[in-house]
Amino acid sequence: MAMSCKDGKPGSLDNGKYVRYTPEQVEALERLYHECPKPSSIRRQQLIRECPILSNIEPKQIKVWFQNRRCREKQRKEASRLQAVNRKLTAMNKLLMEENDRLQKQVSQLVYENGCFRQHTQNATLATKDPSCESAVMSGQQRETHQHPPRDASPAGLLSIAEETLAEFLSKATGTAVEWVQMPGMKPGPDSIGIIAISHGCPGVAARACGLVGLEPTRVAELLKDRPSWFHDCRAVDVLNVLPTANGGTIELLYMQLYAPTTLAPARDFWLLRYTSVLEDGSLVVCERSLKNTQNGPSMPPVQHFVRAEMLPSGYLIRPCEGGGSIIHIVDHMDLEPWSVPEVLRPLYESSTMLAQKTTMAALRQLRQIAQEVSQSNVTGWGRRPAALRALSQRLSRGFNDAVNGFTDEGWSMMGNDGMDDVTILVNSSPDKLMGLNLSFANGFPSVSNAVLCAKASMLLQNVPPAILLRFLREHRSEWADSSIDAYSAAVVKVGPCSLRGSRVGGFGSQVILPLAHTVEHEEFLEVIKLEGIAQSPEDALMPRDVFLLQLCSGMDENAVGTCAELIFAPIDASFADDAPLLPSGFRIIPLDSGKEASSPNRTLDLASALEIGPAGNKASNDYSAAGGCMRSVMTIAFEFAFESHLQEHVASMARQYVRSIISSVQRVALALSPSYSGSHAGLRTPLGTPEAQTLARWICQSYRVYMGVELLKSGTEGGESVLKTLWHHSDAIMCCSLKALPVFTFANQAGLDMLETTLVALQDLTLEKIFDEHGRKTLCTEFPQIMQQGFACLQGGICLSSMGRPVSYERAVAWKVLNEEENAHCICFMFVNWSFV
Repeated sequence: MAMSCKDGKPGSLDNGKYVRYTPEQVEALERLYHECPKPSSIRRQQLIRECPILSNIEPKQIKVWFQNRRCREKQRKEASRLQAVNRKLTAMNKLLMEENDRLQKQVSQLVYENGCFRQHTQNATLATKDPSCESAVMSGQQRETHQHPPRDASPAGLLSIAEETLAEFLSKATGTAVEWVQMPGMKPGPDSIGIIAISHGCPGVAARACGLVGLEPTRVAELLKDRPSWFHDCRAVDVLNVLPTANGGTIELLYMQLYAPTTLAPARDFWLLRYTSVLEDGSLVVCERSLKNTQNGPSMPPVQHFVRAEMLPSGYLIRPCEGGGSIIHIVDHMDLEPWSVPEVLRPLYESSTMLAQKTTMAALRQLRQIAQEVSQSNVTGWGRRPAALRALSQRLSRGFNDAVNGFTDEGWSMMGNDGMDDVTILVNSSPDKLMGLNLSFANGFPSVSNAVLCAKASMLLQNVPPAILLRFLREHRSEWADSSIDAYSAAVVKVGPCSLRGSRVGGFGSQVILPLAHTVEHEEFLEVIKLEGIAQSPEDALMPRDVFLLQLCSGMDENAVGTCAELIFAPIDASFADDAPLLPSGFRIIPLDSGKEASSPNRTLDLASALEIGPAGNKASNDYSAAGGCMRSVMTIAFEFAFESHLQEHVASMARQYVRSIISSVQRVALALSPSYSGSHAGLRTPLGTPEAQTLARWICQSYRVYMGVELLKSGTEGGESVLKTLWHHSDAIMCCSLKALPVFTFANQAGLDMLETTLVALQDLTLEKIFDEHGRKTLCTEFPQIMQQGFACLQGGICLSSMGRPVSYERAVAWKVLNEEENAHCICFMFVNWSFV
């Protein structure tokens, strides 16, 4: 920072205008800046005393230097951010232009084929036909897998297959070999996960994705090749042979196994060729296809309990992006042999949307997640590295899949049933299954459990969206879970004191959610559930302990099409080590219909009200009740228990009855949440139809007008129901809390529920102080007397927390006292203006 001086001496003052700093002075100031960018006046004076070279500079000038230095730093960061945004937009523009060119080619091809088809139809009676037109007509309809003589699987033959696979993959990724249509519910844009498309009219199921990721191409290829790390349905990928090619690429022969998603279908496996090479333009390509009908080379015979599926040419095209990162094209194309499953399940294996959600988009999400972790802090708020949390999520998912599939090569064997085949019981006493448990009782003595039992079942659900049902199961555990069973499961791990804190949910006030982590698009959450005050044995009845569960939630977005909803949990030690023993149990709900679920994102999940016929009524959303069509889904339930071998029959009977009770509870919940059930009971009412809610809405608006002198809602709103409906859809978050020593929320509009990430039922267990940080709580304590005395208060913008622990910023907030008909204080209402997730 150079400035002119009055007498020519370095560091001297020129009428308070300019100062010229010497390199030594700048070095001293920079050193302090890195230690403390915003020093106090006392610290600046201390600096002058400690550094003689700064003695001829006034404290005011040093203050100005720090102000300018912070400004330059802010400008540098902003310039860097804008450059990154510009690079991303440039790359996205390039990607969109390429996609536009591809679509134009596809349109031209379709127009040509349509013209040829018309000519072919008109000349159908003629003896001769135009061969080119006939070829064009058939090009979009013929199956890719023709009957060929056996292919040569020698090294030279494999190279020929690899080059052919590469050409076919590129024609799908950037050409018109497959007719791609935009996936329902996916809109491309700068903030979207990418451009997602599914196939139309081609054999098998296929999905395609294009996107930008902030990782170098080689790193992207490395991550995508490690399929079990990001594809939860992938059980194993074994590389059986590696052949280098003359062009510097590699050919690999792979055997891959996929878990079955439900107990009603067998698992799939693949015998694959994977070809990795670099194109002339520097792009990196990883392409794969199934090897079938080959000779003179390696082969993979059929494996018991697996159905051999086929992977048609698929893979990844990874191009370096200017300024860093990569542009990636992903194509997944499979024939999953739907003939091998019951007819009711065939939509799972014939849906390109399902393939896109579970595989194609999962790959993009993994890349975006790791790119975000690389660019941000490597340690979460709980001192856990993101890789460790991902490993825990993977262990939960993998353990649940192992329980659902029960492979014999892992030691699972089936027990006989009790005359009914609704619940399947498997037992595993293999050392490998028990090795990772390191079980011990709560008193510290080693456990004598030497086997694991799994009780599993599947059921068909009608007319209830998976996301809504899963959210209910997560937030209302007491409606289906048995605390004594939770205590039994927790007794196999050592439970000690724990200082974790979180937000309480559920109708019985005994469940606390402690958020751990979530993925970039918030489609998956990892959390700890604290079940308070559960007696783990008769001796503990007077001194109940807390039980902790590690829980993985996914598929809670009701607007996503074809999403599988999962709730997987396992009891853990309160110390919560990264290598904590896990015995996962839980639920998986898979939609069978590809139609979009029409429902309100925050539909009330009050089971008691839903089952009650009377004035209180059901609090289901009008929008949800109006949703037409019959939504079908299949739910798979699996629960694991460690036990002593001599108690096998007793534990099996207990587990069988427990799963049956859960099935009964789920059926009752599904019936209560079903719009057809709500519509068949005239006494059931929606939130926008109860007299109490309409009265509260009128009180809120009247009190706001009294204290603020303006209308809360637009003029012209008349009638109680109209006022409530307008308030419900108000763009700002509006919520009410009780006038108690510890205020709890009693009502929130749609925006308020979205902001708090909760439902109307769970809202009532959320206290006001839980959503504010320390600064917000201090401000609230200061302003609360003014609210009660003056009737209102305007709060400055700040940060609050949702029920999931996510920070939410708001521009400003208004609080006012809500008066009833007798002009007595009924509650306090808050309105958060221009809120958004940070």
